[in-house]
Amino acid sequence: MSASSNVIPFPQSGAEVWIGEYRQARLAQKDTATVDAYLRILRQFTCWIAERPGHGRHFEPDQLTQTSVELYLSSLKDRGYSLSHRTRVKSVINHFCQWLIEDKEALRRNPTRGVEVKVQQTLAPRILSPDQRFVLRTLIEKEGDLRGKAIFALGYWAGCRVSDIAHLRMEHAHIGPKIGWLHVGYKGEKFRDIDLLNEARCPLYDYLHHGGRDPDSPFVFTSQRHAQLTEAGIHHWFRTLKHQANNEQWELIADLSFHDLRHDFAHRAREAGWTLEEIAYYLGHVTVKGTPAIQTTARYTQVSRAQVKEKLKGLKG
Repeated sequence: MSASSNVIPFPQSGAEVWIGEYRQARLAQKDTATVDAYLRILRQFTCWIAERPGHGRHFEPDQLTQTSVELYLSSLKDRGYSLSHRTRVKSVINHFCQWLIEDKEALRRNPTRGVEVKVQQTLAPRILSPDQRFVLRTLIEKEGDLRGKAIFALGYWAGCRVSDIAHLRMEHAHIGPKIGWLHVGYKGEKFRDIDLLNEARCPLYDYLHHGGRDPDSPFVFTSQRHAQLTEAGIHHWFRTLKHQANNEQWELIADLSFHDLRHDFAHRAREAGWTLEEIAYYLGHVTVKGTPAIQTTARYTQVSRAQVKEKLKGLKG
C-alpha cells in the first residue's frame, strides 16, 4: 500500500482549494466571526458531500445537487439543529454555489434553488435528539453549582415540572445516601410519590448537604433573594446554563425550554418499556379521580408505585 493511500481524506485538498479561493474572492470584506462561520459551515458540508456513496471521499463542485442540499439540511434537522441555523447553512451554500457559477463556471445551476427550510412542528411530547442530550448533559456536568445540577436532574431524570421543583418542601423530600423519593405535584394539587433514579437522587443529596441552601427555609430550593426559588428563577437559571454553550452547541439547544426535559423523560421511559399508565402516574397526568389521564384501547390496569420503581432501572439518558 502506498503512503498516499494512508492520507486522511479530510480536510479534502479539493474542497480546501475551492473554499480557499471562495474566501479570497467573496469573504475578504467580512468580519472575522462571519468568515469563520462561513468556512466552518462549508467544511462540514463538503466533508458530508465527500462521504456520500460514489464520491470516493473526495469533493468536486459537480457533486452539488439539489438532492444533496436537501438531504444535508434534513440531516441537520434530524440532529436537532435549529431552524435559524439550517436557514443560515442554506444561505452560505447558496452564496458559495453562486460564486462557483459566476466566477468559476463550475456549476450550471444553483442547487439551493427550490430548496425549502421547513419549520419543524413542536409536538408534545418533544423528543430531544442524542446531540441535544449530549450538549445539555455536558454543560450541566461542567456546572459548578450544586443547586443547578439538582434542578436539572429532577427535570431530566425524574420528569418534574418547574412547579414541582419550585414548590418542593423539605418535609416532602426523603433523600438518603442510597435511596430517595419525593412527594410532588404542586400544579393542580396532583400529588404523587415518586422514587428517584440515582442520577436524580445523588445531585439532590449533594445539594441538600453541601449546596449552601438556606437552612431556615421550608423549601428545598432557595435563593439569595428569597426563601423559595421561584418558577421564574428556574427558567432564568436554565437560560443562563444554555448561554454557556459555544456557537455550535447553541444552534442545537437555543430553542429548548426546561419543560422539554420532562417531555424527553416521558419518551425515554416509553422506550424503556414503561406502559402509558406508568408514565402518566409518574408524571402526574391524572384525572380528578386519581386515574391516569390517557386514552387507550387497552383495558386500564391499576399502577402501583412498586411497578414504577422497578421500571426506573431500565431508563437511559
